[in-house]
Amino acid sequence: MSERVQVNMREAKSMLSQLAERAWRGDKVVITKGGKPYLDLLPHVDSSRARKPGRLKGRIWISADFDQPTEDRW
Repeated sequence: MSERVQVNMREAKSMLSQLAERAWRGDKVVITKGGKPYLDLLPHVDSSRARKPGRLKGRIWISADFDQPTEDRW
């Protein structure tokens, strides 16, 4: 079962390695500032998606004169 750990910013600065290890193991680490929740410390999750060229084909439209200056700008 994961545990909720709450520390203030000053404590977090001196215990970052330990807090990171706890977050990695699944504990919910909350860093507070002024007595209120400020940050959640979360482990990195690699979520790389393969690029698929052309996946927006037909969904994006660019006007033929998009790069022409308009009279009202000048």
